[in-house]
Amino acid sequence: MSNIINKRINHFRKFLEEKELHAFIVPSTDPHLSEYPASHWAARQWISGFTGSAGTVVITREKAGLWTDSRYFLQAAQQLEGSGIELFKEGLPATPSIEEWLISELGKGENVGIDGNVYASKDAFNLIHKLNAKNLHVITDYDPFASIWHDRPEIPKNPIFALPEKYTGESAKSKIARICDAVEEQGADSLLIASLDTIAWTFNIRGNDVKCNPVAVAYAYISRKETILFIKPEKITKEVADYLKAEGVIVAEYEKIFDYAAKIQAPTCLDGSKITFKLYNTIPTGIRIVDMPSPADLMKSIKNSAEIQGFDNAMVRDGVALVKFLMWLENAVPQGNITEIDIPGKLVEYRSQQQNYVGESFDTISGYGPNGAIVHYNVSPESALPVKPEGFLLVDSGAQYFDGTTDITRTIAVGPLTEQMKKDYTMVLKGHIGIATAIYPQGTRGSQLDILARKALWDNGLNYLHGTGHGIGHFLNVHEGPQNIRMNENPTTLQIGMVTSNEPGLYRANKYGIRIENLVLTQHETTTEFGEFYSFKTLTLCPIDKAPIIKEMLTGNEISWFNNYHKLVYDRLSPLLDNEEKEWLKEKTNEI
Repeated sequence: MSNIINKRINHFRKFLEEKELHAFIVPSTDPHLSEYPASHWAARQWISGFTGSAGTVVITREKAGLWTDSRYFLQAAQQLEGSGIELFKEGLPATPSIEEWLISELGKGENVGIDGNVYASKDAFNLIHKLNAKNLHVITDYDPFASIWHDRPEIPKNPIFALPEKYTGESAKSKIARICDAVEEQGADSLLIASLDTIAWTFNIRGNDVKCNPVAVAYAYISRKETILFIKPEKITKEVADYLKAEGVIVAEYEKIFDYAAKIQAPTCLDGSKITFKLYNTIPTGIRIVDMPSPADLMKSIKNSAEIQGFDNAMVRDGVALVKFLMWLENAVPQGNITEIDIPGKLVEYRSQQQNYVGESFDTISGYGPNGAIVHYNVSPESALPVKPEGFLLVDSGAQYFDGTTDITRTIAVGPLTEQMKKDYTMVLKGHIGIATAIYPQGTRGSQLDILARKALWDNGLNYLHGTGHGIGHFLNVHEGPQNIRMNENPTTLQIGMVTSNEPGLYRANKYGIRIENLVLTQHETTTEFGEFYSFKTLTLCPIDKAPIIKEMLTGNEISWFNNYHKLVYDRLSPLLDNEEKEWLKEKTNEI
């Protein structure tokens, strides 16, 4: 693979010379700034061989580098080997920013290229400001992959479908009216949206243009005067066309978004971190732009009663599938005939037997032993380890159902463990329970709760570098905002109806990884003289392995939460299991 990457980079450098560029920045994104782009825009993966969801490649005429976060440090090091691309670990004090590195590598007056059609406007303006200050010029007009990627996949043309209101809980017409209200409060007349999941949520449509993400490639313009969905006409069936018309939505050709944006005459609201530089600059000079977090994103994150009920129903079915999977795993490992790569298929097999199943919500992470320490490990036939009856197996998986999205991680003792493994596991469990049992005042941000997940680890000089929690879409992207739980500051407060993951972990390189993840719903807890207080309701229903727990490390309250959670799991799942499955679950959920 490294030889192929080297050839591609050589072609890329010829492009740089032809265009009189001295460096080029290749982000992971598409024209919709998606975390997971359609294959047509998977340019960063194509040029580097790195398959992680987050990362930026910078290529100069002599050097190349990849910047990525802690989730991918080990994976990137493996996949970049022999490519000539240097790994830069974001978030570490010694790691230079991309701008700092370019300033150190390039001479005054030299040119840095970006494709303005896949680069966030906010990031582009920041880049231009920093590089111009050092007499470096930013050229935004080129897509090098249009000429050097000869077998590039087409932009998807898959048909979309309307998601019934029994699942969404609100009509598209109602959502559009609420969005218009919010936009007008900001002194704007319209909202310009490029984010695929926000468009899917707003119009109650779903598609399959991006693997594991039920979205469709499109743009949207929303206003009282007219609301337009810009999408390839091949994607619209007659049924969908009739549905959109009834909701007051006009359908236009996908590429016409730029012609339309160039004629905008009234103040427009957009999010500069979610609109590309090219689209932002298409809006006529002099038109007032209200650059702010999209009100539609916040609305999408706050689930209504139908969506919450859908999540609840999906979790029960997912839990049944997971019981079947864990029983299979327990029987299969001692026989010595399974590897990591067998696990994703088994999960799909059991989940696909459940009502309303659509597909996976992301590629399953199944890491045994040292591979479990790779946070977003991507198993392949070449990397797959046999799962031996000893140590830890980490399985992070999820499913898309018409009525909800699931995301769960379990770390399973597949055999004898060391005392250090048990201690590490119990510390992670303490952090998980710390989030699950949190009670916090209205207005609390995720960063204010993050310490609850890390306290036991920090007390022992340990840490994990990824976030503790991310938002979850409703039959949408498994990662969504605007809320999260992490060390980094995020001004978005946790609000009633938000669904967020709870997933502390610990990773010992080349040894093992531990992560315990459930999904939690923000709910009202109590009202006192000091105001409203919220708490989390755990939605995920699946036993947490008891074998690695050192009970003496847990407090009485932590033991009570654990036992009560397991009682809930048994009570909700057992009526749907056969006798053998029921007996297995009873043993796995007995009190500690």
